[in-house]
Amino acid sequence: MRLNLKQIGWLKVALHLAGFLPLLWLILAIDQNWLSADPAKDIQHFTGRMALKFLLATLLVAPLSKMGKQPLLIRTRRLLGIWCFAWASLHLTSYWLLELGINNLALLGRELLTRPYLTLGIISWFILLALAVTSFQRAQRKLGKRWQTLHNAIYLVAILAPIHFLWSVKTVSPQPVIYALLAAILLAWRYKKFRRWFSR
Repeated sequence: MRLNLKQIGWLKVALHLAGFLPLLWLILAIDQNWLSADPAKDIQHFTGRMALKFLLATLLVAPLSKMGKQPLLIRTRRLLGIWCFAWASLHLTSYWLLELGINNLALLGRELLTRPYLTLGIISWFILLALAVTSFQRAQRKLGKRWQTLHNAIYLVAILAPIHFLWSVKTVSPQPVIYALLAAILLAWRYKKFRRWFSR
C-alpha cells in the first residue's frame, strides 16, 4: 500500500519530533547533571551524532522510496536535511562556545584551518549550509539543472563527516566505525549516481 499525502504529513510530524525531542533531552541532561565529568565533550559528541543520524536518514530516503515503491517518501528528504544542518550547526556552536569561548572567533578560525579533522568538519558544515539555503522550491527553479549538481554534494558530506568523527576520537571505539560503515553502505547503494557526480 502506498503512503498518501495525509500519512506523509503525519510522518513529517514524527520526524520533526525526532529532531526536536533529543534537544529537549540534552537541555534536561545539562540541567540535571546527567552528563559525565566532561559535559562539553558530551554535548559536542551528542550534537555531532545527531547530525550524522539525520545525514544517514537523508541518504536512506531515496533507496527506501524506490525499493518500497513509495514516491511520496521523497517529500521527507528536505525536512531530514534541514534537521541534519540544524544539529551540525549546534555541533559547531558547542565546540566554539564550550571549547574556545565566545570571544575567541579568531582562534576558532585558526583551529578549523590547522586541525585536519576540524577542517573536514567545517567543509561539511558549509556544504550543508549551501544545501539548506537552496533546499526550497524557489531556489530549485532558479538554479535549474545546477540545483541537482549542488545537492549531490551530500555524497561528499557522507564521506567527510564520518572521517571527521573517526579522526576526532582519541581512542578507537565502535560507534564512529559503525557510522562510517553505514555511510559507506548507503554510498555503495547509490554508487552509480555518486560516480556520475564525481566524473563531471
